[in-house]
Amino acid sequence: MAVSVVLDKALDKAYEGKELAEILAAPPSALAGLTEKHDTQLLEALGVKTIADLGKNKFFRLAATLVDLETKAG
Repeated sequence: MAVSVVLDKALDKAYEGKELAEILAAPPSALAGLTEKHDTQLLEALGVKTIADLGKNKFFRLAATLVDLETKAG
């Protein structure tokens, strides 16, 4: 089943309309609000090179899970 999602507000202009695989392979700065400086910091601190790495990172996943649990509990 095909799913369509508009991510224009969440992505840097250069990545709007790109295929999901290309977005996931992009550096974190492809996300709106992040810069190339953030790319460097994330790589040095956590080994994050791509948006996929960011989404799979155990620290970010744990933080998101904790927030979700709190939201459901509240």
